[in-house]
Amino acid sequence: MKLDDINFDAKHIWHPYTSMTKPIPAYPIVRASGVELELADGRKLIDGMASWWAVIHGYNHPVLNQAATQQLKKMSHIMFGGITHPSATALCRQLIDITDDKLECIFLADSGSVAVEVALKMSLQYWQARGEARHQFIALQRGYHGDTFGAMSVCDPENSMHSLYHGYLPKNFFVQAPQCGFYQQWQAATLLPLQKLLTKKAEKIAAIIVEPIVQGAGGMRIYHPNYLTAVRELCDHYNILLIADEIATGFGRTGKLFAYQYSAITPDILCLGKALTGGYVTLSATLTSRHIADTISKGKAGCFMHGPTFMGNPLACAIADANITLLRNSPWQKWVKDIETQLMDELFPLRDQEKVTDVRVLGAIGVVEMKNSVNVPELQRNFVAEGVWIRPFGKLIYLMPPYIITAPQLTKLTQAIKKIVIKL
Repeated sequence: MKLDDINFDAKHIWHPYTSMTKPIPAYPIVRASGVELELADGRKLIDGMASWWAVIHGYNHPVLNQAATQQLKKMSHIMFGGITHPSATALCRQLIDITDDKLECIFLADSGSVAVEVALKMSLQYWQARGEARHQFIALQRGYHGDTFGAMSVCDPENSMHSLYHGYLPKNFFVQAPQCGFYQQWQAATLLPLQKLLTKKAEKIAAIIVEPIVQGAGGMRIYHPNYLTAVRELCDHYNILLIADEIATGFGRTGKLFAYQYSAITPDILCLGKALTGGYVTLSATLTSRHIADTISKGKAGCFMHGPTFMGNPLACAIADANITLLRNSPWQKWVKDIETQLMDELFPLRDQEKVTDVRVLGAIGVVEMKNSVNVPELQRNFVAEGVWIRPFGKLIYLMPPYIITAPQLTKLTQAIKKIVIKL
């Protein structure tokens, strides 16, 4: 990229969560391959972010490139209304096969936020079809489920990035996030806030929505699997639907193919996205049971009332199908376990640093939580100078690299964090 292009970008193009008057510098990437991003000046950065959880197999993968090329020769897009195509059916067969036999009805949409919107609308239509006025949801404090309005309504209204919209959003219920960490001894008392709320409001609740095991943008908190097990039991007891938002955690990131599997439960509705296409193009899926789908279909509308223009996009579906096949045929469990072990070995010593609150690791996720918020532009410059791409937020410096990363490449990432944390 030319300097003129970079200046144009800074003046005219919005980037995620940035100011137009004081934009955070955007680094010009001209190509990517494996786990490396190449800057316009030729420098290469080891990517520790997998492009926000998505690029699990690395960039420019020949298998996924081939899937995209082959599909492009047939058609890149076709409307899904009244039409189907082989890529959609192949993908959905795999999704049913790798999740749970009970989750056999699939809605293909175009982003993670929309997958959550679909899940919320499914819940509302389900209860409407049953003749019950259940219009509210329960979510966890510190939870994050996306940027569209329905999704924002189940994000923490006080501690999330959506507090500015307080008053415009539907009123839902929020309970204290699980206080018992993944590796700690289980404390049933962490359920008390949810239990107390349900005794008073259960008849109003359409569904409980959670990020299984790992709360992402709300603080990268990793909680005990027994909490999710207990939430499933409470949903069954009070006849409430359970929505599992696995947009960030799905497809092996936590060490299980899906994080809800740590608790050996099945959600009523499952939201998938991000790594679904290996980071190539945007696509999401919302899966639910035959019972819920049939109940919705017998309701007043006679159908589920949602239908994005790019629903079931053939190009995205073809890449997603190839991506899942690639994952299933790879030793991804070993890769993720090796990453987890190395992250523990190389990041846990930072717990002794005075300015560090905690270090957390699960699967291919490593988090260093600082006591104070970090200066993102400054740390970004320092990380780029170290030859790595790590994007902190708030008090968190974290890693979620592609699964194919090598041990030396991962060490370069952890050493860059160590060097910068010690300097802070």
